[in-house]
Amino acid sequence: MIVYGIVLLLHILAATIWVGGHIILSTIILPNALKERSPQILLSFEQKFEKIGMPALIVQILSGFYLAHRLVPNIGDWFNVSNPITHPIMLKLALLLSTILLALNARFRVIPNLTAKSLPTMAWHIRTVTLFAILFAATGVSFKTGWLY
Repeated sequence: MIVYGIVLLLHILAATIWVGGHIILSTIILPNALKERSPQILLSFEQKFEKIGMPALIVQILSGFYLAHRLVPNIGDWFNVSNPITHPIMLKLALLLSTILLALNARFRVIPNLTAKSLPTMAWHIRTVTLFAILFAATGVSFKTGWLY
């Protein structure tokens, strides 16, 4: 039980960093970058946030797999739509895949060509990842509230 508690705490702390960082990025940094038409404002924040944000995401992924496995030990059963407890697991996996695809697109397509003109494309990526981060947190809460069962 102590391992579960530690893993859950790490998962929540990492989520706090990931979600909070993206809310700050979307609501404070991004509007300023758009107003100033300055890609450098975004790049500067991303460079700093990446040092704590990416490790937080990795902790979330690893701890999330542990927590899901503890809840539903057979990984094949994670995709059993007739079992209500798997609904939030499937949603979290879909959000994870979507986040990864957006991040890869941003990293290899958008950021290398980021200019004042392409800032709206980057803004769309940032706002979407932020929405996904908030949905990740809400889905996590649903394990205790039953919102998705």
